[in-house]
Formats: sequence, C-alpha cells, structure tokens
Amino acid sequence: MTGSEISVMVVDDHPIWRDGVARDLSERGFRISATTGDAVSALRISRTVHPDVVLMDLNLGDTSGVEATRQITQEIPGTRVLVLSASGEHADVLEAVKAGASGYLVKSASVDELVDAVRRTAVGDAVFTAGLAGLVLGEYRRMAVTPGDADPEPPRLTDRETDVLRQVAKGLTARQIANKLVISHRTVENHVQSTLRKLQLHNRVELARYAIEHGLDQESESSPE
Repeated sequence: MTGSEISVMVVDDHPIWRDGVARDLSERGFRISATTGDAVSALRISRTVHPDVVLMDLNLGDTSGVEATRQITQEIPGTRVLVLSASGEHADVLEAVKAGASGYLVKSASVDELVDAVRRTAVGDAVFTAGLAGLVLGEYRRMAVTPGDADPEPPRLTDRETDVLRQVAKGLTARQIANKLVISHRTVENHVQSTLRKLQLHNRVELARYAIEHGLDQESESSPE
C-alpha cells in the first residue's frame, strides 16, 4: 500500500502540532481525510470518512484519546489507531493498547519514523517506539500466567499459520518472520490475515496476545536478533 492510498485522520488538541503533522504526512504523499481536536468529533468524523489510520493523541480534554480509541476500534474495524503521544509512561501505553490501539509512538519521533509507522499500521503491523513493544508483550505474558477460561473448540490453524503466529508472539515484524521462515513477505501477510479472520481478531497486537495466552511464545527461550 503506497502513501497516496492511505487515508489518515489526525486527532490532537494542539492546532499547531495537529496541522504540522497533517502537513508533514501530506507532503509525503498520504491523503489527509480529516483533522480534529477532540475525541467526540474524532468518533463522529471516523464514522463518516472511515480513515485507514487515526493518529490519536491521548490528552484531548473531557474525553480521553483512550476512550476515543476504544470506540473507534469497536465501531469501525477497518480503521486502525496509532497513538502519537508526548507520554511514554508504561501505564499510558498499556491502557491505549488494551483499548485497541495498533501501536504507540512518542512525539519525539522523527518525521521518517512517523511516516514508516503510519505505513506499517495501515497494513496491520503493530508499531511501537523502541522499547515499548517489549513492555506490551511482557504484560501479556504476565496476564497469561493466570489464563481465563479456555476456548472449548479453538479455531484450527494450519502448521504454517501456527509457525507465523509463534513468531508474532515473539515480537518479530513481517519481514523478520519472512527471513526466519524462508518464505516471502507476502506469504507471511497472507497467513497473518488468514489467522486474524479465523480467530476473529483485529490486529497484530491482539494476535500476539492470543499467541502468548496459548503459550506459543515459549517454544524457544532465545530472543530474535
């Protein structure tokens, strides 16, 4: 998916920052479908324009960006939310991800990092500022120590889908998985999308959580390079 094919809505209560981000992305070829400064209008506009990616700030006044993220991801499954926040606090990151955010980027990121994050979010990658992905996976592992009720009949995955899912649980990107399993990047994406459909999940963050809860990250103790 090229930049020109990706529609983005920017949600931030600081007009100068909001307009600057929108301008930077527009200059890089993205289609800016809307900008807004509050959570209520973010949800209302999202229902109308269905952006591919919502860049969401967390501090939006009366209604938080976390609540807006929860509502958007529940009501508009085709829209992915990438949090862009000044806060790198662990509690904020985990709260946003639990609300359905596909990734979390701090505002100190460069324009190139932002552009890459938006592109990757649009195709379903889980994108985090360095160090935060490990935090999220670690939290899911902690939660999996006391699992909830098991599914009586878990969906049947193919051996290759299970292989790919296992690597997702370890935090690898699609390209890293392709290299590790010696398959094409497109094949990895196809397996990921197929697995998402079978498990009725929305993004790679939820996929990683499912894999960890089912012990798929424990096959090897070695960490991917």
